[in-house]
Amino acid sequence: MNYKRILASAMAVCLAMGVSACGSSDSSSSGGTSTESSAETTTAADESFEEKNNVEVQETSEIDTLPAGADSEIIYLGENDINPTRSNPEKSTALTLFEQKGGSIKFDRTSNADRFSKLASAIAANESPDIFKYEWLAFPSGVVKGMYQPIDSLVDFDSDLWKSSKETADQFMLGGEHYVAPLGYVASAMMLYNKAAIEADSLDDPYELYMNGEWNWDNWHKVMTDYVTNATGDSERYGINGFFRTHIVQQTGKTLVKYNQADNTFESNLLDPDIEKAQTLLYDMMKENLILGGWIGSAEECFNQGALFYGMGEWAYTGTAGPKEEDDWGLVPMPQYTDNPQKITTSDMSAYMWVQGSKKADAVGAWLNCCKIANTDPQYEETNKAKFMENNPLWTEEMYQVKNDVIQDDYLMAFDYAYGVSYALGDRNQFDGNQCLVDYLYNGPSTQDEEGNQPTWSQVREQYSTTVESELKALNQEIKEFEANKNK
Repeated sequence: MNYKRILASAMAVCLAMGVSACGSSDSSSSGGTSTESSAETTTAADESFEEKNNVEVQETSEIDTLPAGADSEIIYLGENDINPTRSNPEKSTALTLFEQKGGSIKFDRTSNADRFSKLASAIAANESPDIFKYEWLAFPSGVVKGMYQPIDSLVDFDSDLWKSSKETADQFMLGGEHYVAPLGYVASAMMLYNKAAIEADSLDDPYELYMNGEWNWDNWHKVMTDYVTNATGDSERYGINGFFRTHIVQQTGKTLVKYNQADNTFESNLLDPDIEKAQTLLYDMMKENLILGGWIGSAEECFNQGALFYGMGEWAYTGTAGPKEEDDWGLVPMPQYTDNPQKITTSDMSAYMWVQGSKKADAVGAWLNCCKIANTDPQYEETNKAKFMENNPLWTEEMYQVKNDVIQDDYLMAFDYAYGVSYALGDRNQFDGNQCLVDYLYNGPSTQDEEGNQPTWSQVREQYSTTVESELKALNQEIKEFEANKNK
């Protein structure tokens, strides 16, 4: 499954085995490449394209030009190029601003499976990239293992540009230093739906329910139930497929692990009654045959298999995966918890970590500032929209509005630290090879095994609560030792 967090703990496994072992992965079989050969192994789809920069980006005076003599090229180790590609030829606002200030990005391609092992081996060989995308195990696990540098020398959280992010950034501190500079947010999944099917069955339109403040669990369940009930003949219908269970649980405002700021410790939240209500809803949905199981990699195929909703991240319905001329799609956020409605987005925070060993403070600082101003300055809001619509010409204004709504300041950005506690919780290879333990905690009560067995939330919770408590205890001890060493 293309969950952005599922593989995030590979680094912890890598470090547990030793950095030298991580560097032995076979890039020819795994898809990873060395820095020297990354340009040669760029996929054919990205080799030949006409770069688009049709939307003008006004230069800003709020960011200084890189000083003469500074190393202005920063190396980004990641899966997807920050520079324009064939699938996304429109140059981003942030990259345009950075280039205007004298900077450039060199892309070092890696695979999803190998990204943390490649990072570890590069650091060990004193060949560190400069930036690496923030993911769950970056904090606190990656920080306490010495993978990243604090960013306080690069970012001034008391400045006008950054002060709105300080409250979030303060949640990612160790030893009195910040390690994450929040640049922006995106919903890790939303609910795309087949608008044509809604109209054909005269069902309540989810977008209209959303606009009327009535998009909640009860109405979502009713729409799906009515749709499935209306099936005729041998046709098979389902309510939803995809990545949504975690998000439904987090609409309660609760996560499986919570942070106790007063004690600087992480604690289990598995006994929370609201989490149990969410899991009961999902359990019942599976029993009612509303959930289409299995992995489906596109919205079109999901709808063709009879599902009404497709819960997935933007990658699944933007760019080349976006709607075609014949498609009639709608987009809504996750439905709110009926018992306690709140504006909550299960968020993928956009941020870059400053890798341990990087010496390019000026360039990395400029890049972070360019990313921040591109995401927050009102003068670039319309620029960003124009660039998005350039790549997604068949998106409707309604869809873009919803996409933008869920990252506004009146939404709580939900993060579950459970994914970043340890590889035992966050690495799929330490659980069943397909999902990590945290994913199973969220997914278990609404999935069935090959024999049709479906556990309750109480059974799942009781089976793994000891593991969760043990891993939290180890992490909290590791944090104490890290802070003690920082203060020496």
